[in-house]
Amino acid sequence: MISIDMKDKTALVMGVANGRSLGWSIAEKLLEAGCRVGFSYQGERLKSELEKLTAGKEGTWIQQADATSEADLEALFATVKEQFGGLDYLIHAIGFAPKAAMEGRFIDTAPEDWNTALSVSAYTFVSAARHAEPLLREGGSILTLTHHASQQVFPKYNVMGVAKAALEAATRYLSSDLGAKGVRVNAVSAGPARTIAARSIPGFASMYDQAGEAAALRRNISNEEVGKLSLYLLSDLASGVTGQVVYVDAGAYIMAMKPQG
Repeated sequence: MISIDMKDKTALVMGVANGRSLGWSIAEKLLEAGCRVGFSYQGERLKSELEKLTAGKEGTWIQQADATSEADLEALFATVKEQFGGLDYLIHAIGFAPKAAMEGRFIDTAPEDWNTALSVSAYTFVSAARHAEPLLREGGSILTLTHHASQQVFPKYNVMGVAKAALEAATRYLSSDLGAKGVRVNAVSAGPARTIAARSIPGFASMYDQAGEAAALRRNISNEEVGKLSLYLLSDLASGVTGQVVYVDAGAYIMAMKPQG
């Protein structure tokens, strides 16, 4: 029987907002496998939620960090070094676009909204990887979360689709840079999930229902399925997989039209 044992491994998960966050679904699987996990969160308003989630879980710690702040990242990875000595896994679950950029037409995207969306959703992946690099052990793994809006047009996804395309390109370039050290970099492209980020997309409830009806499996995914795929990609079972965008979407985006029957 094959099992995933991470009792001697360490991970940093960036971007957990609450128990429905995909980042938390990944963290849960890491903790179940015995991994020690640190968490960063954005803003003090999220602190109490993360404290509740991690209460009683051995080997965990939390720290506030604005992923767009170099000073905050330096402090965060100094804590990683202090707590863990080194790092095996980095999970980037961060994405944001201003509400105004999600409501109108893509062509009307304001330059400041464009810059914010790409900086927060894509560049923070690059900067986090750069800060993690000196701590990453050989055989380590980095993971981020993307969406199929990088490849096709989704109504009201707008600039976030462009940001996800940039994130996927960054995944490939980072995998090349870090491959010499034996570190792998991949992205999980998840189907619709009921998260805080998803609820900010106008018309998400309707899109969620339509995606489930159109998927090859005739349903939507669960957050746990994102966690299970991520655990595989982070583990040695995926030792030859890097630079890839791997889908967990119940087959929603292979379909040219809604399945019959």
